Amino acid sequence: MAILSVNPTRMELTGLKTKLATARRGHKLLKDKCDELMRSFMERIRENRSLRAKVEAALSDALADLAAARGVTGGDVCDAALMLPRRHIELDVTEKNVMSVHTPVFSVKDAGKATDAYSYGFAFTSGEMDDAIKTLSDLTEDLLHLAEIEKTCSMLAAEIEKTRRRVNALEHVMIPDYEDTIRFITMKLDEAERSTTTRLMKVKDMMLQQGRK
Repeated sequence: MAILSVNPTRMELTGLKTKLATARRGHKLLKDKCDELMRSFMERIRENRSLRAKVEAALSDALADLAAARGVTGGDVCDAALMLPRRHIELDVTEKNVMSVHTPVFSVKDAGKATDAYSYGFAFTSGEMDDAIKTLSDLTEDLLHLAEIEKTCSMLAAEIEKTRRRVNALEHVMIPDYEDTIRFITMKLDEAERSTTTRLMKVKDMMLQQGRK
């Protein structure tokens, strides 16, 4: 490790010891923060995995129903039936503080009725289209919740990486540099003290010899 460019004085030694104590406290706090962020991240990853499997299965069923509906009634009929949707949904976005990370929280406000999902009459459409629309309508909240979780995971991962870099900088660079510099200054001060003691002893011996004369 590198020794900092400082004057080997007792004042600098005291200042470095204070900085070292602060760096060690900061390292512990950041380490604890990183551990808590990782715990929250893993919880959301598990939730994301199960919710994504559910959403992908439902979307697969809905797409299969839509494909069947287009095959039964024709693509033009399906496109015309879905041209003017009646359902109105409002998305309210707020924030949640997770270890100083402001993650999004999505809340759905559905101003319409459940039947508003069907923007068409039932005379010229097939039951497969009704099933697909019902599946997609019921899936709206899960899709938004999945988006919320994945954005949260992305933000937590970025914060974990940033916190880890800070922890590593303190653990492997700053704290060792302070410790090496403190040892260097202590060694220099001890050396200076021994040198002073030696000079005083020589001066004392000289004075004693002159006194004998």
